[in-house]
Amino acid sequence: MKALLINGSPHKNGSTTTALRLVADALEEEGVGAEIYQISPAPVRGCAGCFRCKNSGTNRCFFDDDEVNGLIEKIEGSDALILGTPVYFAGPNGQLTSVLDRVFFAGRASFAGKPGAAVCVLRRGGATATLDTLQKYFNISGMPIAPSTYWPMAHGMSGDEIKKDTEGVQTMEMLGKTIAWLVKCINAGKAVDVVYPEMPGGEKIATNFIR
Repeated sequence: MKALLINGSPHKNGSTTTALRLVADALEEEGVGAEIYQISPAPVRGCAGCFRCKNSGTNRCFFDDDEVNGLIEKIEGSDALILGTPVYFAGPNGQLTSVLDRVFFAGRASFAGKPGAAVCVLRRGGATATLDTLQKYFNISGMPIAPSTYWPMAHGMSGDEIKKDTEGVQTMEMLGKTIAWLVKCINAGKAVDVVYPEMPGGEKIATNFIR
């Protein structure tokens, strides 16, 4: 059992890493391995809306010159996914959303049933809008969202300040425990042939509002 935690901050050892490390430590205490993945600082294109990933049937982005396809593979090989970001202008880091738009558009068909969670760190405001943006990736992909004791946010401008937010610390620790619980429950279900439900009708229906 393994969870992948994506650090969407440009700062490798900043406050977002501190929050994710709290979640990772709780996961490992519960017997679930945890890998913190740092997104590349190199510029990355957003989704081009070209649909070539869908038309190819590969679950991979057509543009294969950056980290996106490797990250899809990592998520496919994990039992749970945690997204971490600082709050910028009441939203996630733009580099992270550019990566996630392509990761989820191309690869989400293979993510269904994996527990997901979003974590954000901030100085003051914008947390709930940020979490709402990130959690929508899970909602559209059939990924159950792990709960905690509060919205998964922690306040502080540095790792040391994050650790002083005692409620935030507890929230991260509990999040790690509930993710581990979900992973174990899902794996126990699979062992007795309880599997993720099939799409009604066999294929996803997409309707337009112009008739």
